[in-house]
Amino acid sequence: MHNAAARASAGALTDCRYLVAVTGVLRSNIEMVPTKLDHCVIHVSDWTRSNTFYSEVLGAELVQRPAGWAYRFGDKQLNVHGPGVTPAEVARLPVQPGNSDLCFEWVGPIDDAVAHLKAHGIAVERGPLQRFGAKGPGTSVYFRDPDGSLMEFMSYAQPVIPAEPR
Repeated sequence: MHNAAARASAGALTDCRYLVAVTGVLRSNIEMVPTKLDHCVIHVSDWTRSNTFYSEVLGAELVQRPAGWAYRFGDKQLNVHGPGVTPAEVARLPVQPGNSDLCFEWVGPIDDAVAHLKAHGIAVERGPLQRFGAKGPGTSVYFRDPDGSLMEFMSYAQPVIPAEPR
């Protein structure tokens, strides 16, 4: 087993490899920066269609802005570019309708997420599949928003394994 002095003398790369081997997570010796995700941006082509999808299928709170909307999920938000919105700053390659890829945590079994999508007439493109998200291993299903952006529900709930008959 390595101790801190041995890891320090082996250098940063070895230290990172040690942490990955022990914890499964790569961490550096850099001090934690006091940040967390506040919002990101998507682009939609039709407000009515997208507002319905993001509120009813994904559970977003619709926040009306001077021009357009934002979609809020607890303390995180999707700022939305769309018809009538002229953003002040944009990425070098501005986001376009249909070119986003977003994952939302589904709190509960993934089978409930599949049933929820089916109830809203949303086709599951792939899944359930084992994936790795912000909280570690989980089970995901993939589907599309009205513009074709890739959406994912990921569940960290452990699947219920039926008991064997006696």
